[in-house]
Amino acid sequence: MKKIILVSMLLTLVVACGPSKESQELQKKAKSAFGTLPDKMPGSEKDTPELVSLGEKLYFDNRLSVNDSQSCNSCHNVKDKKGGVDNLPTSPGTFGKSGDRNSPTVLNAGFHVAQFWDGRAATLADQAKGPILNPGEMAMPSEKAVIEKLSKTEYPELFAKAFPEEKEKLTYDNLAKAIAAFERTLKTSDRFDEWMNGNFKAITPAEEKGLATFIDVGCTGCHYGATLGGTSFRKLGERNPYETEDLGRFNVTKNESEKYFFKVPSLRNVMLTAPYFHDGKVSTIEDAVKKMAYHQLNKNLTDDEIKSI
Repeated sequence: MKKIILVSMLLTLVVACGPSKESQELQKKAKSAFGTLPDKMPGSEKDTPELVSLGEKLYFDNRLSVNDSQSCNSCHNVKDKKGGVDNLPTSPGTFGKSGDRNSPTVLNAGFHVAQFWDGRAATLADQAKGPILNPGEMAMPSEKAVIEKLSKTEYPELFAKAFPEEKEKLTYDNLAKAIAAFERTLKTSDRFDEWMNGNFKAITPAEEKGLATFIDVGCTGCHYGATLGGTSFRKLGERNPYETEDLGRFNVTKNESEKYFFKVPSLRNVMLTAPYFHDGKVSTIEDAVKKMAYHQLNKNLTDDEIKSI
């Protein structure tokens, strides 16, 4: 009899400590809207340790800029658990002049539909080529100049190890491939993934409430998928205009219907990547939530809703 009572008490305790029905339903919604990040980024299955090591060295090398003052990491800082950004509204180039757009994070970028705010680069490798030659960024005069500069360093041997089967090893295309391979290692994971995988204690009741509010308000209309964004282009100011002279994706496609369209940013690690939006003019996450609800959904959220999200 005592054993039966003890077993009954244990079962009661397990049930009492288990997730609530509301939490389980919320998890189902979250799995449907987001899912968890795959173990590896697309394309990484062919990346070798030598290729990744080369890409990492290139990523942090100031010699890729014309005056040896700037590396990829200067604008997309991944050191010391940074968010893959420089936390500036817009980034200064190698000569100190700031650009027109906020530097997006490189964390999990290989899962995105395309690169840059306007999606002008289809892949990580395509993206890696741009800033090095951009006069307002790293300002190298040409691909040839980059390769000539690197050929006088330790790089020929490193490229030979990373591209053993290629006739021409130290090329600009291979440089971009190597940087992309390193960036494919910049995958993150967090408590949200643990929660969706069944650990209901991984996030707090207040965070669960915020997730429910996020879904109920309609944020998942744009911020969906495993990266909570980065999977589509949407018009900024869909319901109420957002003041900007930047025409976004129109500059790439010349399609009138894509004026003011930008890639929806991922919300992974979003607390590390302020300031927000393509222009970097929104300094806090609270203001970003408020503005997005108004401009994209025509909703004026309460202070409690904003705080919760």
